[in-house]
Amino acid sequence: MFNYILRRLLLMIPTMLGILLINFVIIQFVPGGPVERMIAQLQGHNTSGTARFSGGGSETMMGNMPQATGEMSKYRGAQGLDPEFIKQLEKMYGFDQPAYVRFWIMLKKYARFDLGESYYRDTSVMKLVEEKMPVSISLGLWSTLLIYLISIPLGIRKAVKDGEAFDVWTSAAVFIGYAIPGFMFAILLIILFAGGRYFDIFPLRGLVSDNWHDLTWPHKITDYFWHMALPITALTISGFASLTMLTKNSFLDEINKQYVLTARAKGLSENRVLYGHIFRNAMLIVIAGFPAAFLGILFTGAMLIEVIFSLDGLGLLSYESVMNRDYPVVLGTLYVFALLGLITTLLRDVVYVMVDPRIDFEARSL
Repeated sequence: MFNYILRRLLLMIPTMLGILLINFVIIQFVPGGPVERMIAQLQGHNTSGTARFSGGGSETMMGNMPQATGEMSKYRGAQGLDPEFIKQLEKMYGFDQPAYVRFWIMLKKYARFDLGESYYRDTSVMKLVEEKMPVSISLGLWSTLLIYLISIPLGIRKAVKDGEAFDVWTSAAVFIGYAIPGFMFAILLIILFAGGRYFDIFPLRGLVSDNWHDLTWPHKITDYFWHMALPITALTISGFASLTMLTKNSFLDEINKQYVLTARAKGLSENRVLYGHIFRNAMLIVIAGFPAAFLGILFTGAMLIEVIFSLDGLGLLSYESVMNRDYPVVLGTLYVFALLGLITTLLRDVVYVMVDPRIDFEARSL
């Protein structure tokens, strides 16, 4: 097993290089980059991003901006500006070097977890990731944990009671989870329990209270879960349906197989057959979906929840950085998400062996 884990860790290097290379190349062809946005800001056009220097700095640069030379420019809105001025902007954002040089510099920095500086936030990307990570990890970890704790027992029970009243009635809850997106549940929870119309039990925004640092540890833990209760509930309700049906169908596929009939013929109890034989085989496909489920909640699924509950996490940061063409943040958060994905995939394979020792990765090629 050790050799397999080592090979997988080494395989992460070319995989990560491929991910970064593809996205770096795509970014080179995306219009509306930081140089164009700065030109638009200096010329008085509205832009959603805030430049690395603003206010008086922008006005000073605008006042010193060279006049038109008539030369065509590769940037939109730059016609009539001195090419030397454009070169100054390119140098400020690092675009004065060829793309392959910038990519190589980026890789060397990423190797030591230096993710660069944000164009618009006056701080390092690593610091931004560290600030936003607790929110995203909280949402992703607790929501995924609750989804699995609810869906697996429910799916097993539905498989055992297939076609009976329990299966029919619980299917209604599953269909509701399928039909209604998480952000709709979030709005409903706010209306019901966060002072929207009926009860004012839970806070509406933030990960913790303003006086969190002054609280004792028991009160800190209580305050943390008090704030996370509604966002996690919204994500859990919207996410348990798929896993419940996956678990049920997986168990139904195993229940009627020959080895199950043999185990029952030997006189084993139903629980022994269910959890001693069926569970091991049926859970493999459920475990296989864990990395996708966790990263889906961590990145895409939680973004609207972060907005609704004013939780400033990685999903919201990534979305805003794409909209603002903040390339260091885009590639930096991508690097973090890809690394998390590769690590969770490796952990999934390790859990495979724990669930079913018959699996031998050492005897298999990558």
